[in-house]
Amino acid sequence: MTPTKGSVTRSRAIRLATAAAMLGVAQSASAADLVISNWDGYMAPDIAETFKAATGLDVEIVNHATNEEIMGKLMASQGKGYDVVFVSSPFAEILNKQGLLAEIDKAAVPNLANLYPEAAALAYDPGTSFAVPYAWGTTGLCYRSDLVEGTPDSWMAMLKPADALKGKITMLATDRWLMGAGLLAEGSSVNESDPAKIDAAKALLIEAKKTLLAYDDTTFYAKLVSGEASLVHAWDGWCNYGIAENADIKFVVPSEGSDLWVDTMVVMKNGDNTDNAMKFLNFVLDAENHAWAAENILYKVPNKAAMDSLDPALAEQYPNMGMTPAELTGYELMRDLGDAQRLYSRAVSEIKAAN
Repeated sequence: MTPTKGSVTRSRAIRLATAAAMLGVAQSASAADLVISNWDGYMAPDIAETFKAATGLDVEIVNHATNEEIMGKLMASQGKGYDVVFVSSPFAEILNKQGLLAEIDKAAVPNLANLYPEAAALAYDPGTSFAVPYAWGTTGLCYRSDLVEGTPDSWMAMLKPADALKGKITMLATDRWLMGAGLLAEGSSVNESDPAKIDAAKALLIEAKKTLLAYDDTTFYAKLVSGEASLVHAWDGWCNYGIAENADIKFVVPSEGSDLWVDTMVVMKNGDNTDNAMKFLNFVLDAENHAWAAENILYKVPNKAAMDSLDPALAEQYPNMGMTPAELTGYELMRDLGDAQRLYSRAVSEIKAAN
């Protein structure tokens, strides 16, 4: 399946990952011409074979479950033993600030020209100097239109629900997205650092917890399909998995706005195969290769040539696949929080511990 979003790396995860990372990277370093870490199911299952056919290079692919897991390993090893890593944009920011990322060699990656101009000018890395966007999207409400009255086009439809929806709602549990819903409902930023505004969102989310069926980051769309849930907090691509099984399922971005999330490909400066890594980036950005992600994991890709090649029926069945770059970049780009991440982590711990 597609990736579960992770929260910003914490020191405990780094410590726990150290031993495994140092053992694993030593084994990986000489095993192939290129070592790639990605979420399971997030690229074509035969990509190692097709890349070898195109370049003659052997690829070793390892999987990580969350951003936090791979960040722990990268911090512990200083990136040694990995060449290309898929991480969400706030984590790419962190890795770059730590000096662990190689600069993208534009001459070696001519297919960067396939990116939408908006995707090549994102605020965390204008000019794609250290991170290449792979997929992007937003977060909203995914609901059964046959079970919910009207269109739930406000975050408050989830946080202060009608009686008929109580006990029929799930929310994402990961720090940034759980807090994001509360912050947006309060008119604050998804990157908010003001403790008072974070506390206000926390209070709202503690009240909302009383009306939830569950926190759920992985099976929420299945609960929607079965009817156990009527409305769920969802990433747009994951809502599409529900739509694939039930045409009554719809996705809406609340009127208060939402986040823009971006999953990226980065090249580790301390990897052994930087030149080969650039070849892999270029291979993925080929229109046909990148279109695989849109067609098979139902995520929008920031590649104009790839998106233009898709069958128009895809956006007819899954309307959020038709969101334009202008629409997506109108939402708030999720950024590294720096020291404020501790406030989010503490707030989420208190929300989950509340009765």
